Amino acid sequence: MKRRIAFINQRYGREVNGGSELYTRVVAEHLKDNFEVEVLTTKALDYMTWKDYYKDDVEDINGITVRRFSVDKPRNQAKFDKINAKMLRNRFHTEADEELWVNEQGPICSGLINYIRDNKDKYDLFIFVTYLFYTTCVGIQGVYDKAIMIPTAHDEPYIHFNYYRKIFENTRGFIFLTDEEKSFVNRLFMNWETPSVTTAMGIDMPKLSEEESKVPAELKGNYIVYAGRIDEGKNCDKMFTQFIRYKERTKNNLKLVLMGKNVIPIPKHEDIIYLGFVSEEEKFDYIIHSLALILPSKFESLSISVLEALQVGTPILVNGECEVLKGHCHKSNAGLYYKGYLEFEGCLNYMVSHNKEMKAFGNNGISYVETNYRWDVVVKKLTDFINERIERC
Repeated sequence: MKRRIAFINQRYGREVNGGSELYTRVVAEHLKDNFEVEVLTTKALDYMTWKDYYKDDVEDINGITVRRFSVDKPRNQAKFDKINAKMLRNRFHTEADEELWVNEQGPICSGLINYIRDNKDKYDLFIFVTYLFYTTCVGIQGVYDKAIMIPTAHDEPYIHFNYYRKIFENTRGFIFLTDEEKSFVNRLFMNWETPSVTTAMGIDMPKLSEEESKVPAELKGNYIVYAGRIDEGKNCDKMFTQFIRYKERTKNNLKLVLMGKNVIPIPKHEDIIYLGFVSEEEKFDYIIHSLALILPSKFESLSISVLEALQVGTPILVNGECEVLKGHCHKSNAGLYYKGYLEFEGCLNYMVSHNKEMKAFGNNGISYVETNYRWDVVVKKLTDFINERIERC
């Protein structure tokens, strides 16, 4: 009989793309041949409000049983923003301050928490994905002895809250996405002895259309592309400022193409092209024909979009303040990283003027993904680690 495991994530569904939510879905689906896999989640789709979106309590998504629970109350964004700003201004917080922040961020989902505790004996292992949210930091407390965490951690202000220390110190095992994440968590919480495995996810080669590319001929190779949520949290506001300054200083035809949901306004500029939501096919079409994929975020624990770009031979341009993204550049030799505007400008000028080196970057990226992110390797490592943790529970 297969062992029964449950993934817990704050959102889950075909409509939820990117981040830990997509990671949870693809990993759960790749493990279903080795385990009886379920997902425990909320009925929310919008992470800004946490309002219930999904109607069914239980549904099957690609062979995975998904159990959904109503969120107790939507997030009051104005109230949370005020509390968040206060927490970021002040270095010293009380335990009550931090607990209030976690509760107001949400999603508070007592039905999910109660289900985990009431059904503890029905599962061999609980796997909590992403340390940050209420569903993990409250849900895991009742099942520490049968739980591991995929923290997707990076050096952001919140992980330094004392509130999270008890979670990282009591969790019985970790699945880290990168060496940089493991090193950071171990240094911060001094939990080197806690069992862990470092493996991310496999990257599937997309089914590319045999039809002619829909990227306009005059654009091909003459733009950098951003794919994902367009938000301050991803440093997109600074990306816009730097790109517009670059265009003012450098009179070339380079464009910035954006794909994804815009949470912040996009500047009106003749060289900034916003495509909105696009299909997977169109996304890869634009990535393949770009000069490079740019990711300005300072806080990433893996970055699926970076790996997708490298997989199809597209170089990357990333924020050097993010150790994980910088690590991808070092280990793949398939991209450049920058800190500050002048390095941003220098990197772009190099990419525009060094065609031979960019082709080498592209080949290096393909090899990097093939060596490190094949599903057969990832699934074996995850399966072995999960079985080991179950046996030791």
